[in-house]
Amino acid sequence: MFNTIYLLFLLLPVAFISGYFLGHKKPNNIKLDDKNIIPSDYIKGLNFLLNEQPDKAVQVFIDLLEVNEETVETHLALGHLFRRRGEVNRAIRIHQNLVERTSIEPEQRARAIYQLGQDYLSAGLLDRAEKLFNELMEQKPQTQAAMQRLIEIYQQEKDWAKAIEITKRLAMNTEQDYTKIIAHYYCEQAEQMLRYNEPNKAIKLTKKAIRVNTLCARASIIEGQVLVKMKKYKEALKAYQRVEHQNPELLPEVIEQIKQCYNQLDQNTKMRDYVFNVQSQYGGISLVLAWVDVLAKENSSSAEEFLIAYLKEKASVRAMDKLIDIKQIDSIGSAQDNLNIIKSVTTQLLKTKSHYQCHSCGFLANIYHWQCPSCKGWDTIESLHWVDGE
Repeated sequence: MFNTIYLLFLLLPVAFISGYFLGHKKPNNIKLDDKNIIPSDYIKGLNFLLNEQPDKAVQVFIDLLEVNEETVETHLALGHLFRRRGEVNRAIRIHQNLVERTSIEPEQRARAIYQLGQDYLSAGLLDRAEKLFNELMEQKPQTQAAMQRLIEIYQQEKDWAKAIEITKRLAMNTEQDYTKIIAHYYCEQAEQMLRYNEPNKAIKLTKKAIRVNTLCARASIIEGQVLVKMKKYKEALKAYQRVEHQNPELLPEVIEQIKQCYNQLDQNTKMRDYVFNVQSQYGGISLVLAWVDVLAKENSSSAEEFLIAYLKEKASVRAMDKLIDIKQIDSIGSAQDNLNIIKSVTTQLLKTKSHYQCHSCGFLANIYHWQCPSCKGWDTIESLHWVDGE
């Protein structure tokens, strides 16, 4: 009933607009009665609404409001409101009605086609939406908007080749920098090649990504992963270490892989120096814990002392959790029981906290995403700088 009342108020302007046009179409010497100001079809539409038959009501109102240059905006607004309320089928009917009319201007028809494409996109009818937006690509001023919607479609379909093509065309028509996004598309293709067990093709695509955007840390990480699988640890180490210069915020994502490469190359001293240097320079709890692991293998007392000193400077649940792990090694009896209780608390705290957040929409996550699952922005996820963050 709420939707019916809402729609009723939404369509009240239709009555006044219709009455206005009816009045202005009458010859000057014909006098309109008050009862003719609101057309009878409008009353019929209201009856459909009150009898919970909104689809019939929509059709009445579509027929009632004649499509011409003056009323196109009303139709577009009505369709847009239906789509915003999730009533996509009704929005489609209204916008289709506009597109099929030959009496409107080409620019108005282009806008109607765009809105119809948006309807199809909302309904998940990607093939229909793609066809309409392709039609609009050559029609200004809808060109850029149509390209952006096509890119959205190709991202959903994971058709990265087409996404690259359209994004490059869009970049030529605007002053906005799309190099970061195009580099991500190449990385998506590289990950597809990995799933198809085509490591050499994957590496070629990461090289393309870096040529487009030299600061694409994702390409370096994928390249490192491929080279590790190929047991080319020296080349993999170089790829992973590029991340420090491309985006040091992502060092926590690769520090364990870097340690693994050093270990495989039997370069433990170099590994020790590297981990110490990055945790000293950049901080962040992941890098600190990587250094603690190095210390723990040499001397658990040194690791314990380092963690205690760190906790005196900065509160960190993850650091406390690691300290408990170290203390548990040598504890017995009631001390062990007490540590187990504290460990259960820190474990629960870490489970309930998110480690990453999108700076664009606020989406929270426990793992790193290159593209925000919520707002679909690229490179918008960041580590949270709180007690158990970076």
